[in-house]
Amino acid sequence: MEPNVLDTYYGTGDIAPKKSFTDHLGGYFIEFFETLVVFGAIFAAVYLFIAQFHKVSGNSMVPTFHNGDYLITEKVSYRLREPKAGEIIVLKNPRDESQDFIKRIIAVPGDTIQISNSGVYVNSQLLKEGYLPAGTPTRAGAFITEGTSLKASADQYYVIGDNREHSSDSREWGPITKKEIIGRALFRYFPIQAVSLLTNK
Repeated sequence: MEPNVLDTYYGTGDIAPKKSFTDHLGGYFIEFFETLVVFGAIFAAVYLFIAQFHKVSGNSMVPTFHNGDYLITEKVSYRLREPKAGEIIVLKNPRDESQDFIKRIIAVPGDTIQISNSGVYVNSQLLKEGYLPAGTPTRAGAFITEGTSLKASADQYYVIGDNREHSSDSREWGPITKKEIIGRALFRYFPIQAVSLLTNK
């Protein structure tokens, strides 16, 4: 009976030398390391260009989000289009870029914003905010002062937290630019009872 032919990397007719346990172990470690590198590269690409995980810390977006909520922030939309009023975004804290904030866009380039008599006016129209409890008052701040109209110039966005009494936002530190926006809040995946696809309504 003819013996089975061994396909090897050593040339026709050669027989591969038997590998020791150490050789096998080294091979496994190399394969494992290569797998880690590949997955690490994929994760880095996703983190930088596609999506990022965030945990809400604080109460500035109550009742929409609560302390401890976990979100997925997507980074693709604003490479294809401009941010829209009403959308919830994650942005760099204008006063400390090591921190991320979550806020809602209230006014976009070309809009005029005013806070008067506890209401928010955009382009002279009282803003309808169905995401807030009826009668929620909005106070003015150091930047958006009571009764003063401010126009968002090119690449300026005004953002405000849904918890109007406990939010540091454009009322205090002014508009942001698109460069400061990390992405759009897309999906809440924790807590389980609050899992939802996020909208601007």
